[in-house]
Amino acid sequence: MPFWYYDKKEIKNSPSLQDGITAETESRYRKEGARFIIDTGTKMDLGYNTMATGVVYFHRFYMAHSFKSFPRYVTACCCLFLAGKVEETPKKCKDIIKIAREKLSDEKFRQFGEDPKEEVMTLERILLQTIKFDLQVEHPYGFLLKYAKSLKVGTKTGDKAKLGKMVQMAWTFVNDSLCTTLCLQWEPEVIAVALMYLAGKLSKFEVMDWQGRTPKHLRWWDVFVEDVTMDLLEDICHQVLDLYSHPQGNTVPDSPPYEDTPVPALKKDRLHPQPISPAQHSHSPAGVPHVKRKENNDRSLDKLDMSTINYSSYNSAGPAFPPSSFPPSYPPAGFFTPSQPPPTLSIPPPSLPPTNIPPPSHPPTAHLPPSLPPPNHSLPPPLHGPPPLPPALPLPPLSQPPPTHIPPPNRPPYLPPP
Repeated sequence: MPFWYYDKKEIKNSPSLQDGITAETESRYRKEGARFIIDTGTKMDLGYNTMATGVVYFHRFYMAHSFKSFPRYVTACCCLFLAGKVEETPKKCKDIIKIAREKLSDEKFRQFGEDPKEEVMTLERILLQTIKFDLQVEHPYGFLLKYAKSLKVGTKTGDKAKLGKMVQMAWTFVNDSLCTTLCLQWEPEVIAVALMYLAGKLSKFEVMDWQGRTPKHLRWWDVFVEDVTMDLLEDICHQVLDLYSHPQGNTVPDSPPYEDTPVPALKKDRLHPQPISPAQHSHSPAGVPHVKRKENNDRSLDKLDMSTINYSSYNSAGPAFPPSSFPPSYPPAGFFTPSQPPPTLSIPPPSLPPTNIPPPSHPPTAHLPPSLPPPNHSLPPPLHGPPPLPPALPLPPLSQPPPTHIPPPNRPPYLPPP
């Protein structure tokens, strides 16, 4: 399988930068594409996994292609269309294009060409070839909940509430990290650890104990991810915090630097993907992922005034979606309680439709011929004991030979006495 993680040098040498687009413009294009996927998916009631998968497809696509060759809004619709099928929440292509038409101006919608549906469907084949048909994507959300459940809290009433607030804040940071290229730099386990660390700093939640702790584990995340340095965590945190520190205003142009000429239709010969790094994941025998790449950063969160950061106050030029507009609020309430089995459903027996077959009619007794006895519908009495033997059949008479005539003996006749 391809390896989808790049160093910062590779990201700074993307096809768009090689095509003459500045790093600031490319970063803005990525934010606008991710925000468009989230806004469109939210209006279509798609789940957060579907929207996040579409954003990851979007970022991976532009590591092989330039924003000048493929307009970002057409690509965003295509990524959301494919992510819906992968995450089993499919939406029709014409419905996605309909919402895109409502959200985009006439100038931006011209990028879809004369036949928007055909444009998106053609780009889908190019997208599949670009991502090497590697469709399954993991996100930090599941790891975030898993790590939060492993943290031990005190017996005080407010400890569990403070932990829930920290997890909710970390969940918001994961949402906003989709506007950055963090999904191209680090595995979701590392991102989840870093943003939980950032949320703990902001909410002043200190982890004292955790499940599976051994003497060799200095911090709680050593149980799940090895070789994670503080410099690495702070670098990831600053990439997310930079989303909230950009200057606001109308100084940044909203439309792309395209000419007024119409965008040519997509053709198969426009597919020129960049080679993917052949590096592979490295895991320890116990299944704990190792972190091999190291990023040096001299900015420390301990030196940062956390009270000056208001991650929920920004306008449309800020991150993709504020906490208040991500429906519904995640993680769900009560995620620390064990899951209950589903209730047993009582299914009624199926009701058969009534039949219209009339009962069989017997002719009346009066109309029977006089030679026939009346019908007898009474059942015979039950048998008690063995059934009677059938009557004995009469035996035929024995054939005897004809009688033979025996002459009397030759003696004098009988004379009576005198």
